Amino acid sequence: MAGPEFWGVAVIAAIFVGMSKGGLPVIGMLGVPVLALAISPVAAAGLLLPVYVASDMVGLYAYRRSYDKRVLAILAPAAVIGIGLGWVTAAAVPERLVTGIVGVIGLIFALTLLLGLRPEGAGKPARVVPGLFWGALTGYTSFVSHAGAPPYQVYVLPLRLEKAAFAGTTTVLFAFVNAVKLIPYWALGQLSLSNLEIAAILGVPAILAVLAGVRLVRVLPEALFFRLVTWALLLVSAKHLWDAAAGG
Repeated sequence: MAGPEFWGVAVIAAIFVGMSKGGLPVIGMLGVPVLALAISPVAAAGLLLPVYVASDMVGLYAYRRSYDKRVLAILAPAAVIGIGLGWVTAAAVPERLVTGIVGVIGLIFALTLLLGLRPEGAGKPARVVPGLFWGALTGYTSFVSHAGAPPYQVYVLPLRLEKAAFAGTTTVLFAFVNAVKLIPYWALGQLSLSNLEIAAILGVPAILAVLAGVRLVRVLPEALFFRLVTWALLLVSAKHLWDAAAGG
């Protein structure tokens, strides 16, 4: 992991992680695929988890007053169940299958939004039963490859939260999810001392990227912000489908 190729992609991956914690969701999902250019996807997921957690701390402070309590109350317990399922089935379910499912869900939803098939107007209420399903799927896919953003967005985007509340709710939920994931990742041996040392170095560009992300969220017009989020979801979902089809 000491070569220039590794450090080049690792810093880029850390920046993506930090930007997502600054309120630009989905971008963080690019972290593992980018780092996997230099190391295995499994090793990349384990190495980046501490970077996610360090970035979460800054994001939590930035959005400490901007989040939706009801959405969090629905999604957080469901996400824990999903993480538990991911832990139990980690060795039995092919990552390729999970990657493909995440890609299909995100692609269909993003196209629906971009093609204007979802009517404009007031947001939908945060319902419990759909939230439990999408929250569990968020926890599961986040555990497998830090890819919880698409199912999360499928549930939250139709609620039409205000920009800061959307960014804050995203940051708080995934900070919670990442903290819970530390337990199974440690049990599976993915949090070695060498990984933590590298993650500590990568935490610097990640934290700077969090601050940059927070600034961008504040200055971007709300309509443009959500359009960028939707396009990012589309592109990342397409990448997931490509990876699944290629067997990676």
